[in-house]
Amino acid sequence: MKQINGGVCAAKGFKAAGIHAGIRKNKEKKDFALIISETRAAAASTYTQNLVKGAPIYVTKANIEDGYAAAIICNSGNANTCNANGIEIAEGMCELVEKHTGISKNDVVVASTGVIGQPLDLTPMANAMEGLVALLNEDGSNDAAEAIMTTDLAKKEIAFEFEIGGKTCHIGGIAKGSGMIHPNMATMLVFVTTDAAITPSILQNALSADIQDSFNMISVDGDTSTNDMVSVLANGMAENAIIDSEGEDYAAFCEALSAVTTYLCRQIAKDGEGATKLLEGRVHGAKDTKNAKVVAKSVVCSSLFKAAMFGADANWGRILCAIGYSGAECDVNKVSVSLASTAGEILVCKNGSGVDFDEDTAKTILSEDEIIIDITLGDGDGEAVAWGCDLTYDYVKINGDYRT
Repeated sequence: MKQINGGVCAAKGFKAAGIHAGIRKNKEKKDFALIISETRAAAASTYTQNLVKGAPIYVTKANIEDGYAAAIICNSGNANTCNANGIEIAEGMCELVEKHTGISKNDVVVASTGVIGQPLDLTPMANAMEGLVALLNEDGSNDAAEAIMTTDLAKKEIAFEFEIGGKTCHIGGIAKGSGMIHPNMATMLVFVTTDAAITPSILQNALSADIQDSFNMISVDGDTSTNDMVSVLANGMAENAIIDSEGEDYAAFCEALSAVTTYLCRQIAKDGEGATKLLEGRVHGAKDTKNAKVVAKSVVCSSLFKAAMFGADANWGRILCAIGYSGAECDVNKVSVSLASTAGEILVCKNGSGVDFDEDTAKTILSEDEIIIDITLGDGDGEAVAWGCDLTYDYVKINGDYRT
């Protein structure tokens, strides 16, 4: 498997585009994206578990109930959530795809992201649709990635080439996500495309399993969004023997999917609203995987610890505190913690107690933009990784007047 260019257009048969339709006031920012497949593709999605859900989620669920789709349409700047006519608008977006591309409105994954509770007018999208379709091309992933951004500062896209049964396959993805990130069975907005041949049910199995170790293990601010969704389209144009059960080919596909999702997880966490540092919590020696995940997630979610990382303060007591209230089964008297970055590594806690360490060295290590928190529990073989970011003044500034 090797990393390649192309994002969601790296796989055969996919084109994408992004345009400014006028949903967002800033004319310099694209706000309307479209991804299409030449052929009908197997489709799988996971969604937010927030009881308040954006209207596009309901429409997407209905559209891919048969396991297939051929297009993804998404707007930024407005979440189309808590709107009386939200379903009508989301369905209208699908109808625009049918009108301008010939793809059935029932074969469309539809998504929206932005402000909650604000009316969304279909008119700007209707007026921009012809131009958006005209821009569809095999190099359009970058524009689509830009068009789905809200408070993101960086575009997030990746692609890989891999083999299944002697056939060369491709998989790529784009994502948006910067704030309101604390997934539960889904994530912000992530769109993945592949030319591998796989049945809808097995594709759904692969995605549902993957997010347990990828998107469900990131947190920026502890808030689960109303519009979180991960969608994967697999059009089979690589012509590998169709994957219809678990086995060697399935494992190869899952490995490639994980490469995409893990990369996007790290990019999302690093681009958290106001963030200056990516935090990677690595847990070893837990009683089991479940307890390892609980500990890793608790540490990267701790507001006190996140604030300490912003200040490059090796306040390891906040790590122990987060472990203690996490609910994980562990013996805190066995816990050891090291902090690391490209500037080095330093042990700050052993067997539940502090050890002497040089504060200046620790500060140098914690001044880098990617920090590893290595936690050993000494209770078993369970391991897990979680991703988060530091908590800065800018997070409050960004969210203090986000709507106005």
